[in-house]
Amino acid sequence: MNPAVPARKIRVLIVDDSALIRSILREVINSFPDMEAVGAATNPLQAREMIKALNPDVLTLDVEMPEMDGLTFLDKLMRLRPMPVLMVSSLTRQGSDAALRALELGAIDFVAKPRMGIADGLQGYDGEIAEKIRAAFKAHVAAPRNAAAQPPRDALPALGNPILATGKVIVIGSSTGGTEAVKEFLVRMPPDAPGILIAQHMPEAFTRSFADRLDGLCKIKVAEAAGNERVLPGHAYIAPGHSHLLLKRSGANYLTELSQADPVNHHRPSVEVLFRSAAQSAGGNAIGVMLTGMGKDGATGMLEMRRAGAYNLAQDEATCVVFGMPREAIAVGAVDEVAPIQEMAKRVMQRLVGNGGAGNRI
Repeated sequence: MNPAVPARKIRVLIVDDSALIRSILREVINSFPDMEAVGAATNPLQAREMIKALNPDVLTLDVEMPEMDGLTFLDKLMRLRPMPVLMVSSLTRQGSDAALRALELGAIDFVAKPRMGIADGLQGYDGEIAEKIRAAFKAHVAAPRNAAAQPPRDALPALGNPILATGKVIVIGSSTGGTEAVKEFLVRMPPDAPGILIAQHMPEAFTRSFADRLDGLCKIKVAEAAGNERVLPGHAYIAPGHSHLLLKRSGANYLTELSQADPVNHHRPSVEVLFRSAAQSAGGNAIGVMLTGMGKDGATGMLEMRRAGAYNLAQDEATCVVFGMPREAIAVGAVDEVAPIQEMAKRVMQRLVGNGGAGNRI
């Protein structure tokens, strides 16, 4: 169902060198009463002038274009005039790597181009495109910090006691803005941290690239979940974009499980499914982490976790790109503690060693 028409429509500028994609995106955007395509540029140089003239609220930006590629333009744009950008990327390994790099540069999210049947495929994505434009419009946008000026994000000290990680498990849910938040969390995890399961809303073609990218940055091992693998300390398992990820128990061990059951809360993988499985299989040995994202996926599952004895944290509004999922989890009473993303890993590790935390308690 389309939302009620707001007092002012979301103004979207399309930047793509394909006339077909420009036409389809314009048609999709203009079919929703709360947004309008105010222009379409064929390249970043034209886009630069149209941004000045039209002052759009959201930009859709193709990754691969002539004269100046989308990543170079995005880098310049976010340093000089930060604004919400939704990337449009191909379903290839190169396209997924570029999309992930775009998120690091400050893009809010991305939508994948289908491999074949472009017209029919993109029109089938109309609801997703509209939802992501709305999320981008509401997102907190700032110029990316100079990487050289940032303090090093070293991993936290090792637990030093294997018993502390034995039987414990961390489950993470995230959506819009979540790729950078998940990275911020995982790079701080020590090699002997408990096993970690992650449900990030992301297309199927992108999750392996995401896992590989994180694996090269973290002290822990990060991989796309394969299903039926033992959940080991010092390992993180990311739900593949085609399946729900669940935690199950087998004797003294935790295992991953993949399911292609129907989407839950319009998502597969769904945070709700992961969190409910953690409540059932781990109970009080689980720690739940809700990161940035639009919507309410996972709120009820996180409440089930808390009722089963788990300890749950949510990212604070100030550091979220979109505060929707953490807000919903807090609203239903599922959260024990709220903390900025930069402190989240520390709070979790403090909880494991029994030091509590200094975040905002609910």
